[in-house]
Amino acid sequence: MRFQDKVVAITGGGSGIGKEAALRFAAEGAKIVVNGRDRAKLEATARAIDPSGRNVAILPGDIADPATGAKLVDAAVERFGGLDVLLNNAGVFNPKPFVELTEADYDWYLDTILKGKFFAAQAAAKVMQQKGGAIIQTGSMWAIQAIGATPSAAYSAANAGVHAMVRNLAIELAPYGIRINAVAPAVVETPVYNTFMSEEQVKEVLPTFDAFHPLGRNGQPADVAEAILFLASDQASWITGTVLPVDGGVTAGRQ
Repeated sequence: MRFQDKVVAITGGGSGIGKEAALRFAAEGAKIVVNGRDRAKLEATARAIDPSGRNVAILPGDIADPATGAKLVDAAVERFGGLDVLLNNAGVFNPKPFVELTEADYDWYLDTILKGKFFAAQAAAKVMQQKGGAIIQTGSMWAIQAIGATPSAAYSAANAGVHAMVRNLAIELAPYGIRINAVAPAVVETPVYNTFMSEEQVKEVLPTFDAFHPLGRNGQPADVAEAILFLASDQASWITGTVLPVDGGVTAGRQ
């Protein structure tokens, strides 16, 4: 198994892509520490990973606070003796026209998406300097292409910062054997859409995006999780500084 006895910390691990990745890392032998704001969701993820609790720990908290990233890394070291992989997955999304965005909206995106990933990666790098490791960021296709149907200026700006951070840190951290890459998903069917739409709206709206992707369907958490595990594994040992679109072909062009 690719991650036997490796220690993996995951932000935004209570649902969606983060939860799917956590389950897959664990299935390949990893010890997992999951972070998120909802303790109940984290506890459910932990039970799904390992009902005995021996190979999993949770760290509730808002990643927008830099102290949370530091605590997550500390929890991995204290519980399992180190940190091999950090998946910075936490994010927020709520399309809104540019002229309606408030300063609070702007801060919400920048603090959660960019500041959260920045300081969690910094805390991880301090530990990984000793023996190397891998950091995976969840970026976004919206930071590569603008989509008129989902106006997302602040969200896209925050994720563009994540993409730039990946390239810069790849160079800076390479001497320590630390690789850093990102995935950039298009429309993936996760609970994030339920944060600003009703269940009925989600069922009505999301299928309309199937045709937006050249491959003819929206993404599923497993699609992105597989790419994340590859980038975290030794199979990607010569890959760093890459932003990998996992987008059903959207950034390649349109039919």
